[in-house]
Amino acid sequence: MTATHKSKVYFENLDGLRFFCFLSVFFFHSFHTESATIEASPVFHFFKKTFAGNGFLGVNFFFVLSGFLITYLLIKEKRLNNKISVVNFWIRRILRIWPLYFACVFLGFVVFPLAKQYMGGVSTETANPWYYIFFINNFDYINKGMPDAPGLGVLWSIAIEEQFYFVWPLVLSLFPVKKFWIPFTIVIAGSLVFRAFNDVPVLHELHTLSCIGDMAIGALGAWLILEAPRAYNFIQNLSKLQIFAIYACLFVILFFRTELLTGHYVIRIFERAFIAVIMLLVILEQCYARRSFYKMSSLRIPSKLGLITYGLYCIHFIIISATVGLSKKLGMNTQVWQVVFLETSIAFVITVCISLLSYKYFEAPFLKLKDKFSFITKK
Repeated sequence: MTATHKSKVYFENLDGLRFFCFLSVFFFHSFHTESATIEASPVFHFFKKTFAGNGFLGVNFFFVLSGFLITYLLIKEKRLNNKISVVNFWIRRILRIWPLYFACVFLGFVVFPLAKQYMGGVSTETANPWYYIFFINNFDYINKGMPDAPGLGVLWSIAIEEQFYFVWPLVLSLFPVKKFWIPFTIVIAGSLVFRAFNDVPVLHELHTLSCIGDMAIGALGAWLILEAPRAYNFIQNLSKLQIFAIYACLFVILFFRTELLTGHYVIRIFERAFIAVIMLLVILEQCYARRSFYKMSSLRIPSKLGLITYGLYCIHFIIISATVGLSKKLGMNTQVWQVVFLETSIAFVITVCISLLSYKYFEAPFLKLKDKFSFITKK
């Protein structure tokens, strides 16, 4: 299929959402200190615990968003060609994910230990590189905890997404579009059963069978929008009060998740699914609602930065760690404002600059190749 005949799909309001998802993760990984005095500061406590304490939920949002977008495109492709080209799908994902991912793996297992040794430290890496090569490193993280190399510490979520990308087109190719609700339901139910029988925080947060429910809920949203006119009309005609309620729920989750959703066994089973549904409603509201208070596309800078969120996510922890180490060496981490504002601002600016360079000079050539294997492209 030539580029001129390819179907075009682009959700302009999702780029800004991606950026804010990244930003929540960035803040969650920020604000480090070894000073008991700074830790006792109300200002530090507010930013570390209240403001950014649930920032890891940005990863949950990425999972829901991936499920929505990937399934939306696969449904469109199946409608267009009466089938899903699984191999082409895999090639597109390889060209998008693998180059930067394996660059980070190389930095983590090769460059970081050498740099640490040069600085007078000793590498204490326990991570198994084979898990990272085969995209099952979330299980390595579960078994051994945080890797020594900061560049490896965020790759667990990419491993889960790759596992999803490998299996999902195969599953959907077996069903007619009208019956897609069947695998969605099975995956969501299976995820809930797994959480019920494995009431362990690390498994709830990092295990594939727990996280895959987020993606299936996102997928269900895409299917409902394309296959259920009543669902589409409901989202399109959301009242301002309903929209306010969606964002109010998101706000409560971001700031009061621990107090409201983790204290009881039964609630913990359904907690992740409930959060995923709220996140899906935010995605659908941004894409389809007529009465939105605002659309993310109106925020130009976040929307532009949303195009490079994969790079931002992959490298931000490396930059944060390097910034904290340098500020410590220079004695610039002895005051609350230095830890909370100075280090964080410097790390953010450097992360953005390096991600822009990575996108333009490293990722973009692979993305151009990716379009050759696409039936549906961005407008």
